[in-house]
Amino acid sequence: MGWSIGYDENHQRDIGYGVPAYCDHLGCDKEIDRGVSHLCGFNSDTGEGCGLHFCGDHLRQRYINPALDPEEAPRGPLCDACNCGEDTYAKKPDHSDWLRWKLEDDSWQQWRDENPAEVERLHAVLADRPTPQEAG
Repeated sequence: MGWSIGYDENHQRDIGYGVPAYCDHLGCDKEIDRGVSHLCGFNSDTGEGCGLHFCGDHLRQRYINPALDPEEAPRGPLCDACNCGEDTYAKKPDHSDWLRWKLEDDSWQQWRDENPAEVERLHAVLADRPTPQEAG
């Protein structure tokens, strides 16, 4: 069982392996999803990691030597910033494919009916972005 689609209250955005996204690392545009396999810290509720999502190039497993600290629990992978104890990256905007899905797919009709202001905002966001044909 997994999280195809959910919502991250902390970062105010959709998450899950069903949500296409870009790596949140500054300067990286690799396409990923917002599932736990790309999550910094595996679980943003633990306070470990920033809760943003990264490609495999920007998410690193921390190796813990149990001989040095047997109390240390295994942790999920962390982004470069969290591994170094630095300020985290800024989250990236939603992927255009995800916005179009929310605005066009029948499964999101109830959400659109209940959130007309957000629907209007998403249409404006997409209007400011090049279409796939223009970008490619």
